[in-house]
Amino acid sequence: MNYEIDFLPVGNGDKSGDAICLRWEENNAYKVMVIDGGTKESGEKIVAHIKEHYNTTKIDYVVNTHPDQDHASGLSIVLENLEIGELWIHRPWNYTKQIIDYFQDGRITEESLKRRLEKSFSYSKPLEDIANDKKITIKEPFQGKMIGIFEILSPSKQWYLYDLIPDFSKTPDKKEGMITEGFESLKEKVLAWIEESFDKETLKIDGTTSADNESSVILYTKIDDKGILFTGDAGSRALNKAYAFKEEISKDLNFIQVPHHGSRNNVNPDILDKILGNKGQEYNKTAVVSASETSTKHPRQSVINAFIRRGCEVTPTNGLVILFSSGNITREGWGKVEPLEFQKKFQE
Repeated sequence: MNYEIDFLPVGNGDKSGDAICLRWEENNAYKVMVIDGGTKESGEKIVAHIKEHYNTTKIDYVVNTHPDQDHASGLSIVLENLEIGELWIHRPWNYTKQIIDYFQDGRITEESLKRRLEKSFSYSKPLEDIANDKKITIKEPFQGKMIGIFEILSPSKQWYLYDLIPDFSKTPDKKEGMITEGFESLKEKVLAWIEESFDKETLKIDGTTSADNESSVILYTKIDDKGILFTGDAGSRALNKAYAFKEEISKDLNFIQVPHHGSRNNVNPDILDKILGNKGQEYNKTAVVSASETSTKHPRQSVINAFIRRGCEVTPTNGLVILFSSGNITREGWGKVEPLEFQKKFQE
């Protein structure tokens, strides 16, 4: 089966994002999917890319993994300018009664919670409005559902509604005085010199990320016995749930998106061992990182080293369109990008 996976560059400085186009051959015809749309500028690039390289104006599936600006806002351009088959997006504002009933919380009304959720999802809520105006089918990406040949591994509906949503920034706490977990410090930290080797790994086991990022849609498929895994900004909790739901993702994995632009808070040695396998493998997998060309934070070298230890060639976008493909697919003027190298001493 021929397929193409294109990671388009998103963002400037330390503001990275995701904009992914892919198509695969199915029953002698091509299916096209877009996973996240980056910024508005990225959305324009997606439209041009689909027309030029996929030779079509139709996208079968558009997936918004989670509501961050650097993933959602560009999709409005895509929805407005191309023919769309299905939009896959979380819409928690449609579950306000279920959420309130579950927590038996009488302090907030359904309408009030709905308004607060719609405000918190200010970059993804407009996608629903555009889709409704254009009569695009809207579906919600929960664990176990299929988007074309891709299976959704996370989040489950129950985890999303009753654990993650209450922990989203700007949404009500599950309990008064509860300490929400996982938000990265806004303060710049002094960079320290780190020393590693193939046997010495400094990536922490207890890194945490926000509920917003943990809600990212994780997608998996296998083409010609080669596994393909998209992770969005998912953290270790979501990755562990995805692995528990489908342990076979660790077998024959050929391609993986490095979560959250290579942040060290999203992966740890334990989950990487489960998904990628033990350290010391020969190169047998490709890992792509969406990272701004001038980013000083993405990807972290400790994360790069961790993926390399487990048999991955790691390639960042860094202002380029990165193509991963199978079959007789060539593009004039395109060349090979050298993967990142393992470093024994670095600053983080």
